[in-house]
Formats: sequence, C-alpha cells, structure tokens
Amino acid sequence: MSSRARLPASTTWRDIPSTVLTLGLVSLLMDISSELIHALLPVFLATVVGASTVTIGLIEGVSEATAAITKVFSGALSDRIGKRKLLVAIGYGLAALTKPVFPLASTSWQILAARFVDRIGKGIREAPRDALIADVTPEGIRGASYGLRQALDTIGAFAGPLLAVALMALYADDFRAVFWWSALPATLAVLLILFGLREPAQTAPAARRDWPVHARELRRLPSAYWIVVATGAVFALARFSEAFLVLKAQADGLALALIPLVYVLMNLIYAGVAMPAGILSDRIGRNNVLTCGLVVLTAADLTLAFVPGLIGTAIGVALWGLYLGLSQGLLSAMVADTAPPDLRGTAFGLFNLVTGAALLVASLLAGSLWHAYGSQATFTTGAAFSIATVLLMLTALRSRPDRAA
Repeated sequence: MSSRARLPASTTWRDIPSTVLTLGLVSLLMDISSELIHALLPVFLATVVGASTVTIGLIEGVSEATAAITKVFSGALSDRIGKRKLLVAIGYGLAALTKPVFPLASTSWQILAARFVDRIGKGIREAPRDALIADVTPEGIRGASYGLRQALDTIGAFAGPLLAVALMALYADDFRAVFWWSALPATLAVLLILFGLREPAQTAPAARRDWPVHARELRRLPSAYWIVVATGAVFALARFSEAFLVLKAQADGLALALIPLVYVLMNLIYAGVAMPAGILSDRIGRNNVLTCGLVVLTAADLTLAFVPGLIGTAIGVALWGLYLGLSQGLLSAMVADTAPPDLRGTAFGLFNLVTGAALLVASLLAGSLWHAYGSQATFTTGAAFSIATVLLMLTALRSRPDRAA
C-alpha cells in the first residue's frame, strides 16, 4: 500500500508528534533571536560598518557554506551514536553564545566570525533535528510534519523583524541596543531543548563505520536521493541570500527603521503556506508542488528586476515568501522519503553540504553582479537559474515513478 493511501482523512497539527511540535517551538524562539539581528544586519554592515555588497555576499555565503559543511559531520555522528538531542542542544547552544558579539562588533570581520560560529551551531543542529523528525513521524504525514516545523520556524522569522521594527523605534535607530535583545529568546530556546525535548527510546546507533562517511554508505543512498540533492543544489543557485532583498528595499527608499518589514512580509506568507504545502505534497506528490514554487520564484526575481519602486519590491518579496513556503519543507521531506532510516542524519548532512556550497556560489555571484552592474543583473540571473531548475524538475523528477520524486 502506498503512503498516500495511509494518509488521515484530514491532517491537522494534532496529528503531529509532540517532538515535532517542541522542535518547532525551539525553531520559533531561535528564529526570533536570529532574525532580530539578520533583518538589520545587511544595512548595519553597509551603513555603520561600511562593508561593500561583495563583502556582504561573502559573509552570507561563507556563513551558510560553513553550516552546510558542519551538517555532514553532525548528521553522520547522530547516526553513529543514536543521540540526536545532544547534538541539537549543542548546536542551539553555540548559536545562543554568539548573540552578544553582534552589538559589540565594530568591523565586518568580527561580524563574519560571529556568523561563522553561529552557522557552525546551525550546522551541528539541523541534520540531527531533521533526522529526529523523520524518526518520530509516520511516513504518511511526513510532509505535514516538516511543514509544521517550518511554519513555526517562519513565524519566528517574521516575529523577529517585527520586534526589530519596534525596538528600532524605541531606541531611535540604535542598532547595537536592538541587537542585545536577541540573547533572551535564544536562551529560552536552549532551555526548552534541555527540559522539554524527548528523544524516542527506539533511536539506536548505527553500526560502526569510518568517519565521517564511507563510500559504502554513499552507495546505499538510492538514485532518487541523489536526484533530490541535485535539485536542491540548483534551487540554492536560484535562491541566493535574502540579504539582497533588504538591500533592494533600502535602495528603493524604504526608511531605515522599516527595513525589517521586508522579512515580516516574506516570512508571514512563508509561514502561512508551509504546512498546507506539506499536506498537499503528501497527497499529490512533492514534485508537483515544488514545480509551482519554482515558477513563483521566477516571477519574484523578474518582478524585483523589472518592476520599479517599493511596490515592485513588495510584490517581489511576497512572491519570494510564497516560493519558500512551497519548497523548503518539501525538500526536507523528500530527503526523508528517499534515505534509509539508519542513514537519515548522513543524508540530511550531505544534502545540506551540497546545497550550502551552491548557496555560497550564488551569494558571491549575487554580490559581485550587484556591485558591477546593479540589482537588476542580480535578480535577472536568479530568474535564469530558477528557470533552469524548472526544466530539471520537469525532465528528471517527473520521470520517477515514486511519490518522493
């Protein structure tokens, strides 16, 4: 019987395991903390620290690539020791420790160092966290589970910028005073992991293997998994850092105190779409929903490139949020669908390594194009990559008979 046939008649959040709900709340708190900083960071770097768009692209790209590389090791380690909660706690703890660095930083290199450590924490926690969700979730509601966690994460991602707007008004555009507030939700996230997260008793360590990944494990990962990896990599090339959405809004004249509203708009739509998209993918197939998402991303990039003014930027940002809701949770579900249970951590780690490297290339390219030719070149190139990804989806993924493809 297919997993689609085992779906509940109507999937709701009550069907989702409590472990997934806890991880979603942790993600919500940490995203409030992180986005409180990140919503302002590109403008802080450009106006206070004096960094160029190339430097901003480098910081964003290196940060995400660092997280991706770390995920390979943490994912494989979580498979090996069978203790995913420990690694999740360490990862969130590292991220919490970096928050005081941002208000104290005076150079772009100090920001890069803080982002580097923060992303190491992200890399340590994400593959074990995503594998833990797969461990506790029935296959038939996997899309819904990843969608719910992504939705809660994204609620934090627009609550953080909203808080940033309020605090910028309260502190008269004092970036550093605002950044100090990020430590509070980060601390609460770590406490929730330590005292509220339970790991399933049946999680068992895999057989001892060479470190971090041996060729025999790679051979056990099926072709459907590698198609997901290839698709995710091209997705990352099409979707460079959201920092460039903030720079576009600033260039179009959005007031400094209102800059975080870019993230609010994007993530409000992202949060509203993520779980319904996951439920829909459980029923009609992941590739159909993902293809729709890529069409939306193409429209977003073309709007940001060619529709002038803040109205064009707002439409482009809203479409970007819709794309994220239609894609990010689904990619995680596809990795879980195609990976052997005892290699889930490794599979998520490898997937994020490849997509993180692609995001590094995309962010560096976006910053360089912006510096040399302006924002239109950056977003036009993004549209070209998203069109290429649509073609990959139509040719490769649609040729697969299984639901995950």
